[in-house]
Amino acid sequence: MYKRFLITAALPYANGPVHIGHLAGVYIPADIYVRYLRARGREVKFICGSDEHGVPITIKARQLGVSPQDVVDKYHTIIKNSFERLGITFDIYSRTSSKIHHQTASDFFKKLYDEGKFVELSGEQYYDEEAQQFLADRYIRGICPKCGAEEAYGDQCEKCGGTLSPTELINPHSAISGSVPVMKTTSHWYLPLDRYQAFLEKWILEGHREWKTNVYGQCKSWLEQGLQARAVSRDLSWGVPLPLPETEGKVLYVWFDAPIGYISNTKELMPDEWEIWWKSADTKLVHFIGKDNIVFHCIVFPAMLKAHGEYILPENVPANEFLNLEGDKISTSRNRAVWLHEYLDEFPGKEDVLRYVLCANAPETKDNDFTWKDFQTRNNSELVAVLGNFVNRSLVLAGKYFEGKVPPISELTDYDKEILAEIPTIRRRIEEALETYKFREALKEAMNLARLGNKYLADTEPWKLAKTDMPRVATVLNISLQICAQCTIVFDPFLPFSADKLRRMLNIHPLSWETSNVNALLPAEHQLGKAELLFEKIEDEVIEQQIVKLRTTANSLAMETKKIAPQKESISFDEFAKMDIRVVTVKAAERVPKTDKLLKLTIDSGFDLRSIVSGIAEYYSPEEIIGKQVCVLVNLEARKIKGIESQGMILMAKNDDGKMCLMQASAIMDNGATIG
Repeated sequence: MYKRFLITAALPYANGPVHIGHLAGVYIPADIYVRYLRARGREVKFICGSDEHGVPITIKARQLGVSPQDVVDKYHTIIKNSFERLGITFDIYSRTSSKIHHQTASDFFKKLYDEGKFVELSGEQYYDEEAQQFLADRYIRGICPKCGAEEAYGDQCEKCGGTLSPTELINPHSAISGSVPVMKTTSHWYLPLDRYQAFLEKWILEGHREWKTNVYGQCKSWLEQGLQARAVSRDLSWGVPLPLPETEGKVLYVWFDAPIGYISNTKELMPDEWEIWWKSADTKLVHFIGKDNIVFHCIVFPAMLKAHGEYILPENVPANEFLNLEGDKISTSRNRAVWLHEYLDEFPGKEDVLRYVLCANAPETKDNDFTWKDFQTRNNSELVAVLGNFVNRSLVLAGKYFEGKVPPISELTDYDKEILAEIPTIRRRIEEALETYKFREALKEAMNLARLGNKYLADTEPWKLAKTDMPRVATVLNISLQICAQCTIVFDPFLPFSADKLRRMLNIHPLSWETSNVNALLPAEHQLGKAELLFEKIEDEVIEQQIVKLRTTANSLAMETKKIAPQKESISFDEFAKMDIRVVTVKAAERVPKTDKLLKLTIDSGFDLRSIVSGIAEYYSPEEIIGKQVCVLVNLEARKIKGIESQGMILMAKNDDGKMCLMQASAIMDNGATIG
């Protein structure tokens, strides 16, 4: 049905480097899919580039005392080089600050404007009289009306996470000059998304039921709420200038110009052919994105394309959820991330280990977690012990018994035939998974091919047969080497560096996907290359260094940016010694009626059962805390809370953001064990 495949990956924002969350959510799945399509002989183009406009970049530039162009030049280079080093095979990686993008985005806007597809609306917006400019939401700071935090942004409070509008802030001030802003009338152009509501409902809800449930569900929720007009222009100096007279100081809103970057980058790559790829019905357009971009790519951008009238619409948008890091969210502002360029420097030659782990842990249907221990385990127990071990044994045995050549098959047993028959079955399962964007499942099936080879060697034991039956050894090693050749094909989309290394060891050129159904990829007497270790173990100290680094960098930044509570005044040792802190077990827990935060706990202190009322209900449910051993100040003077006598205080740790957790012993202790 489709003659060509146009694959796009979300444009990374050029105000910082790429981290593992971006890779797992977007770029590794997209690259796997593209490599697979190419191996199948499909005509495909893989399009991406840096998203270089918007307020966060202007804020960063102002903080650093440089121009926005300086900021995007720096990070565009870092991002582009990092992708290349990881083997992400874009046909083009360009940028939205390019002349061709500015022209393409301007032309797109102008066509819609000339055809009356926008509505012009006037309204009041905060204006900095000292800086003489309108203020974007992020340039307005004030007290959060929801939690009272100072320096909340005009669009969001980072402390409580609440969504805000600038007019809700208490005591707002300009982040540029510090002055109090005034309200001033300004005009903007809006895309009336409500006009495309019926079209989108039919196109998505009826026409694309096959989309991933997380994508389909988010689209359905937005459509059910009813679409509203969305501004396509804003008052800002950095961006694509609005191509209308008397609109100096206005640019295209970044949400509008960024997706047009897919078109402008394609135009830059193929100036004479780009329209075939974007305007022909026999082109399949697929967007790879993270879940925070679902609405833009499934509702807003298709509405833009529909309004334009000349472009095809995406056939699929296989968005992933978020990847967490060591049990918590990745946070660029807290430097709590694993940055790709740093990983590549610190783990030379291990590009495929990261690709493998992030695909195996890809957050395809729900948020998932990356831990350094899991990274180590998957490398040592799967890549080394399964795939690497099978390849090494096959090649080493061929070198030992047959002078490094592929031995001939003498006679196939029923077991041999069973093994050979399993190869095309595994291949079909891989194909089915890749065609439906189930990359974790596809990788698992590829590993099953290596497991099949390992099992075959373990069952036949050619090293024992060599004492009595060399023809049988020849057959076994021939089949094992054929499986190795199959591995170069099925692993190539996932582990391109390792597949290339294995091809060198087998002394073969890249094989097309269509040949992976052939059992005799290596002819008898074919001279093999030198056997090497395909992967190497990662030791504990290497992993510990990364854990310490993550903890240290995040904590050091936290000390710089968070308002850590100051140390209280000193006390004497005798004063401290008066506190009787014990390890106790929670035997029962229940909510205190007519309260939101209080739990009544019954604890076993080792010498009695007593009640404690604690304000931890928003952090722990009664079911979660029953049976836990916790630390309690048991000689705190008793007092009544909501009519309940509370005899003690549970010890908790509290972050500046209000998050609390129980203080617990690292091992099971006797009830009543003292702390001090």
